[in-house]
Amino acid sequence: MYDFRSIHVGKDLYRAKSQEEDIKVINEITKDEFPVSLKAYGDGPLQLSTDKNFRMFPRLEQEGEEIKEQNAVQKIFKDPAFAEFRNINVLPLIYDEKSKRCNILVFDYTRAVQETFRISKEESGRGRKHPVYRFYDSEGGYICEVRYGDAAANALQRGLWTHTKNGLEYFDSITGGWIDYSHNLILVKLFSHALVSSEIGHSSALEKVKEDISRLRKMSGLSK
Repeated sequence: MYDFRSIHVGKDLYRAKSQEEDIKVINEITKDEFPVSLKAYGDGPLQLSTDKNFRMFPRLEQEGEEIKEQNAVQKIFKDPAFAEFRNINVLPLIYDEKSKRCNILVFDYTRAVQETFRISKEESGRGRKHPVYRFYDSEGGYICEVRYGDAAANALQRGLWTHTKNGLEYFDSITGGWIDYSHNLILVKLFSHALVSSEIGHSSALEKVKEDISRLRKMSGLSK
């Protein structure tokens, strides 16, 4: 992305157990910094937060199996246990390998909070041994869910999840929809040649890529 750079911080932050994000993005113009969690998932279930301290599910259990009263619903979102609901920046690359297409989607946390009408505890179902709390809008549309799994459990057994097919209207597409990648054979060939070429070849190719980026910037009216 023009005028942005990133630093990989995931390994250090993971070891310190302070954050879930993988990279820190820096705006080269404003110097603003923000963390981003990068994910690659198939077109289906998507984890938005590991809830590493196992706070979400127990907090929901305090309210019972069905939460409908709107004050109670909004009280849930304002609870410290759900602080990460708004704070984590997740940038997922969703791929459909069968159709050779991909999509970069961003979950709309603000809209999810505003439009959650009912939260229901649902017992184990297809492919799951433990119950989940599912969030629905006023039309009965699926928004997201909180999965069971204590702090000692595998991260994929707990946390905040959604579903890219079932909750699609609660996503914004950065790519403007699905991108086909089945015919980009030139890019595949470029990578394959880069693996067996020398550093001199890499430097030469990089200069050509930079020239092309400058050309695209001029075409789009952006300054260098």
